[in-house]
Amino acid sequence: MPGALRSRPVTVVGGGVAGLTAAIALQQRGAKVTVLERAPAIAEVGAGLQLSPNAMRVLDALGLSAALDAVSLPSHAVRLRDASGSDVVRLDLARHRPQARFRLIHRARLIEVLEQAARRAGVRIVLDHPVESPPDAPLLIGADGLHSGIRAALNGREVPFFTGQTAWRAVIADQDKPPEAQVFMGPNRHLVSYPLAGGLRNIVAVLETRDWQDEGWSHPDDPANLRAAFARFGGPVPGWLAQVDRVHVWGLFRHQVAARWQDGRMAILGDAAHPTLPFMAQGACMAIEDAWTLAACLDAVPDQQAALMRYESLRKPRTTRIVEAANANAGNYHLTGPRRLAAHAALRLGGKVAPGAILSRFDWIYDFDPVAEAP
Repeated sequence: MPGALRSRPVTVVGGGVAGLTAAIALQQRGAKVTVLERAPAIAEVGAGLQLSPNAMRVLDALGLSAALDAVSLPSHAVRLRDASGSDVVRLDLARHRPQARFRLIHRARLIEVLEQAARRAGVRIVLDHPVESPPDAPLLIGADGLHSGIRAALNGREVPFFTGQTAWRAVIADQDKPPEAQVFMGPNRHLVSYPLAGGLRNIVAVLETRDWQDEGWSHPDDPANLRAAFARFGGPVPGWLAQVDRVHVWGLFRHQVAARWQDGRMAILGDAAHPTLPFMAQGACMAIEDAWTLAACLDAVPDQQAALMRYESLRKPRTTRIVEAANANAGNYHLTGPRRLAAHAALRLGGKVAPGAILSRFDWIYDFDPVAEAP
């Protein structure tokens, strides 16, 4: 029977989605978890997230269903449109996956739910605690994101590759809520938008450009730059962008999945292990999956080194495949000329003849159940 985590001290570095989910999963299995967070408060300015069924199975198993449903919206479809606003294809999630839980949520609301659940479970959260080097803890979990010090301790210094793409993100007030994610595809650029609870709308816009931007989500920009880059887009996009009064910009960098995830004492998860481009909407979902599997392995296997090796062996192949899929998808929305016309025509035909077949390409992502996977 599981129980190897009972009363074991665990230190988690990072109070984001990965760290808080891991803390809850570990604490619920009997561990004594301390989260070290560099910020003076656990707060996430972020923007929207799409939570797909693979991640929702974990969050539901952690007892968070009701709390999440109260602050999120269901996603019933993904609607692909061209830059003019004309429909290309609508992938009906409600029809083809009626039992699946796809949710749209503001990152800040997800963080709030996770923090409250962690504190209720008894997790000790230490704020305003920057970690410059890995603490000397018997079990140390690195959930410290893109620039993880614990990843660096395990793998050395690494240099990411700038993709030549820049992304903006913004949130606006919007009461028009078709419960679906919309993707507007134009030459060398695309824009994704979906509603959020509380009368909000999330916008992420990606442009191919030679101008280098810093990595990270906290760099403010002039909304006029976003509007200029997408001035030729039609449909509801001009109205949405006219409302943007605050926007952040960041460069998209391609990272390798970490070669080494653990050393028997330290382990990494989430962006610290496998930073991904945002073209499969799986960054947070992979972190949530990681958290469950890490806790399950540590609870089932008394030998810590063997447990961490098992965790890495279970998670690395799947996360590598998802990161590679996101890399491959990076240019699919940005086609130009005859290739763009041909691709959109094929999508339109597929949507009429076999719409379910388009969705089935991603069954391996959405049908995966981390909770049922044996550690």
